[in-house]
This record gives sequence, C-alpha cells and structure tokens, in this order.
Amino acid sequence: MAARIHDLLDRSLEQGANAPFIVLPGRSLSFADIARLSDQAEAELRALNVRAGDRVMVVAENCPEHAALIFACSRIGAWSCGVNARMAPAEIEAFDQRADARVIYFTASASRSAQAHATRFHAMPSGLPGMAHSAVRADSIPETGPQQEEVAGLIFTSGTTGHPKGVMLRHDALCHFAQQSAQSRALSPNDRCYAFVPMTHIFGLATVMLTALQARAQLVMRPQFDPADLLDALAHHGVSQLQGPPALYSRLLAYLQEQGMERIHAPALRFVYTGAGPLDLSLKQRVEAAFGQPLHHGYGLSEYAGSVHITRLHEWRSDTSAGYAVAEAEVQVTNPATGQSLPAGQRGELWIRGRGLMPGYFRDPEATAAVMRPGGWYASGDLGEMALDGALWVVGRLKEMIIRSGFNVYPAEVEAALNTHPCIERSAVVGRKEADGNEQVIAFVELRPGKQLEPTDLHAHLRELLAPYKRPAHIETVTSLPTNPNGKILKRMLQEQAATLPL
Repeated sequence: MAARIHDLLDRSLEQGANAPFIVLPGRSLSFADIARLSDQAEAELRALNVRAGDRVMVVAENCPEHAALIFACSRIGAWSCGVNARMAPAEIEAFDQRADARVIYFTASASRSAQAHATRFHAMPSGLPGMAHSAVRADSIPETGPQQEEVAGLIFTSGTTGHPKGVMLRHDALCHFAQQSAQSRALSPNDRCYAFVPMTHIFGLATVMLTALQARAQLVMRPQFDPADLLDALAHHGVSQLQGPPALYSRLLAYLQEQGMERIHAPALRFVYTGAGPLDLSLKQRVEAAFGQPLHHGYGLSEYAGSVHITRLHEWRSDTSAGYAVAEAEVQVTNPATGQSLPAGQRGELWIRGRGLMPGYFRDPEATAAVMRPGGWYASGDLGEMALDGALWVVGRLKEMIIRSGFNVYPAEVEAALNTHPCIERSAVVGRKEADGNEQVIAFVELRPGKQLEPTDLHAHLRELLAPYKRPAHIETVTSLPTNPNGKILKRMLQEQAATLPL
C-alpha cells in the first residue's frame, strides 16, 4: 500500500503514464500530465521556500492544478490545506489564521470566487496555469516532530459555528481509505467518476479523487454542480460512478421535474452513492426510481479521513442504513453521560476509533481534548443505533436533539415525515427554547418546483406519521434552505431564524 499520497500518483505513472486521469470539457489530462503539473508546483513551492511541516492553503474549486498542488505538498512534506472558494472573506481569513499558512494559492481561472479572494489578498500570478498565490508569510512556523512526517494536510470543520478546527489528516489514513473505498466499489481503470464534490472536503478529496487514483479510474472533473452537465455526462460520456451529498440529489430531482423528466438515461452507470449528510427514505426512494438502481449510503466524517460504514455493493436496501464497518474502523453506540457501550437497538452517541482517526485538531489541544475519550475513542456528537447484524443507522446530532415534554425528538425523524409530503422537496427541523426550558419543534420546508402547500393538509399528513410531541409547532416555508458550499444545511442559521419567528 502507498505510504504517502503522492505514491498513488507515482504508482499510476508506472502502470501507464499516458492513460487519461482527469477529463475536462473538450480535453483530458493523463497521469503524466498531472505529474508534470505536480513537478511544476513542487519547483515553485521550493522557490518560495516552503518547507516540510509548512501549511499551504489552497482557496479552490475543483481543477487539475489543485490536485497537482496536493501531490507537490506531499513530496515536500508540506501540508495542503484546501478551503472552498465559496466561503465568505471573513471565513477565509479565519482559516488562514488558524492554519498559519506559509503561502496561499487560489484557483483563479476555475472559480470567480477564488479570483475575488486572490484580489483581496493582493495575490500574484503563479507559474501554474490559471493560479495565483499570496506573498510568503515569513513568520509562519513549520510543524516539527512526528506529525510533520505523518500528516498530509488539514481539512477545516465547524467554521460556521465558532472558531474553525483544522482536522489533521494522516497519509496512512488517506491511503488506507482510498484502498478500502476502491475495493468496496470494485473500482477499476474502466470506470469514470463524476467529480464535482469539492476536493476541499474530505468527501471530494478521499472518497472521490484519491480513491479514483488508487484504482486508476478517470475523473470527469467539474468545479461546481450543474444538473444539465451531469445528465449529459451520464448519457453521453460514460460516467459509471456518481457520488455526492443528499443535497445533490434533491437539486437533481428538482431539475428533472422542471424538465418534465422521470427517468435518467445513464447507460454506463453502475454505482450511485450519497454521504456527508442525513438521508431520508423519501429522497432515497425517489432517487432509486429515477436511476433504476440502488442508492448506496455511508457514514463518514473529516475526523476519520473518510467513511467508517458503507453499504455493500449490489445490495438493494429498503431502509436508510449506512451499512457496515470499513476494515480497521470501529464504531460503538455509547451513553454520552456514562461512557458505557449500549446494546444493539438502543440509541446513543457514536464513538469511533481505528486506523483512519485523526491525531487531533491542529494546534488546538482544548478542542481535541473535548472530543477524545479513554481507549482512543473519538466522541462524534452523532446519534445512532446498531442493528444486530452490525448495520448502522445515524439518526441525528446530539446537540440538535430536541427535548419536548420530557421526550427526545430527533430532527431527522421529523424531517423524514415532512419529506414524504408530495409538495416538499426537503426540510430542516430545529428546536426553539421556551421560558420553562421546554423546546418547541420548528420546521423549515423547501417546496418542489411549481407546488403550493396547504398547512391544514400538511398537519393532517403529519398526524398519521408522528406522535403529538414530535409534530412541529410552526412550519415555515422558505425559497431555499441555507447550505454551506458542500451542500450541508446550516442548522445554526435556522435556529437563529426560529428564535425570531412570531409564534
């Protein structure tokens, strides 16, 4: 197995340097082309005096040059630190401060947002095509010690809820997951993966890009999601693997409805997968009807360098289970108050350990101590339960659980009920504190194109599905739910909005 992530590229060169790797509109780049870009990036980084243990921040949307920078950093021993270019200026500055970056790169030609950030940082043209970089920060301090060698990069998490935390991703963890992910999907050089999920997110970096490289599969790379482009790639360009968060599929289904389409033409497609967010049964069933094949699901997180549970290839499940444990990953359902493991069928906090677990948050010992538990377990903050056969169900977030009349209300359960209504595209449920410490259940719903919602009809619908204490006290219709650039619904913003609603 590869020891460092650039070894994956080197091995692909040995096995066939001129085979195509990244497919763009109108052209493709081979493994040799990406290696040449990586050599060019490495030479420039060394000329800028980037050292082992330095952080190289990349404000990016997907493009070959970003991939080349990731491999160049690996060769030097520097840590690549991807940040989504669609983040706000204040967020970019916060990530920069947290990373103590030696230099910042911007994928200017691939992203108007990245170009705008480059202008704000007074960036200068890079020798890499379409790239710009900031001035070198002379006072940046390189990381030393064992972590200098073992860490490949940083992924930032929770930047919208308090200060951002930099998850340290180890080379071994990323390479191991790439191998396991490729095996779980039977990925081969004959496959083409649609790669729009940002490489600044663990999903795009590990599950899509590095896994494709492990198997020498091709990446049909795009900087952003465009449903028309996806349908064209599926119909005419041999895409065989599609992966993305649930928000991708919601947007795709809405687009199909606008176009008057029911089924998707995808003659080469053999694997459809979602992760990086909760999946409700209504969405799953609609996606499977549109594609005519199972929607696979997994549970993963930045802190574990990829997925810890994945559904089995060719298994067509009638539920929303996240499947079974990946090799060398352990998950236990735990009573968060006592730390005791709970038996199958009981809900609790998911604790995780194994080969992919992070060594901690970068230069943030307090945040690291807050989530680590005796025995090397990581307390994820996610709520779930385990079936007798080892299949995992993720039911929500511990901090998002609503206490109503002494009962636990899981937002995901209420959202699943709301999403079965034919007028609702997707929903989000939050709690609103009352004076007596109780919480009200507040729902925000996004409608399907051309639909109008009758509140009395919806409440009647929910009476058949939810106990009285679970039903929303108020349902607010919104044009679109707020999401971050990776498609995750921003519950913190909805909680703030719920607090201002006149109920």
